Amino acid sequence: MAGAKNHDYHILPPDIWPLVGSFSAFAMAIGGVRWMHDMAHGGLIFAIGTVAVALTFFSWWSNVIKEAHAGDHTPVVQLHLRYGMILFIASEVMFFVGWFWAWFDFSLFPQPIEMVDGVVTNYIGQDGAAALLQWPPKGIEVLNAFELPLLNTMILLCSGTTVTWAHHSLIHGDRKGLKTGLWLTILLGALFSCIQAYEYSVAPFPFAGINYSSAFYMATGFHGFHVLVGTIFLIVCLVRTYKGHFTPQQHFGFEAAAWYWHFVDVVWLFLFIVVYVWGGWGAPVH
Repeated sequence: MAGAKNHDYHILPPDIWPLVGSFSAFAMAIGGVRWMHDMAHGGLIFAIGTVAVALTFFSWWSNVIKEAHAGDHTPVVQLHLRYGMILFIASEVMFFVGWFWAWFDFSLFPQPIEMVDGVVTNYIGQDGAAALLQWPPKGIEVLNAFELPLLNTMILLCSGTTVTWAHHSLIHGDRKGLKTGLWLTILLGALFSCIQAYEYSVAPFPFAGINYSSAFYMATGFHGFHVLVGTIFLIVCLVRTYKGHFTPQQHFGFEAAAWYWHFVDVVWLFLFIVVYVWGGWGAPVH
């Protein structure tokens, strides 16, 4: 029969969302640039692009879920979806490598930073003509690594165990354990974000002006953003769980969320050791 499917792959039908997503991301980028340069309508363009990107995410992934329920996600398709998630996480790893690279460059080869007007704002142990470079910068108080950061470390480690419990329950058909594990993971993720927001509010150093604070907030802040994304990912999985979407044989959506959450856990462990403990060693504690 002409047109009959004789393979295990899923050929996608024409869809408008890739085109919409491309224009939305373009508008979001242009709007962000205009907004940061105080140009006309920059904030409005950025907001419209952001809403359009969110709509694209929702609609496109809704189509993916419908394809799964229609039986289009054969074992071969599921394998390739897993490959795609692995590559996505690998790209995220390289994203954080950039921030760790900046942190190590600043800490191992510390140099004072000059502002645009020529005023040096980061005196790293300079004493007259003799430059005794040190890290953290002279006069900087750091956060105590063994207070809020350690608490957040324990929270994320616990969340890693609860999401694993949820995954184990799903595989063995325990719907109650799946829901309980997801609820606990989401609550722990939200608690982490709240503690980090409070930590930022009491941090003894500014957001910008010196390399220590710039690298600190960029590395930990982007991790915090990933925690928020992961929490939303798990909330979607919880909603789908109550709708009965996942089965022990087919649950890639949940599996991808669990992988992403474990990635967030591992990155935080490196941040805690490198930024909070090693990066603040010997400096006055706030």
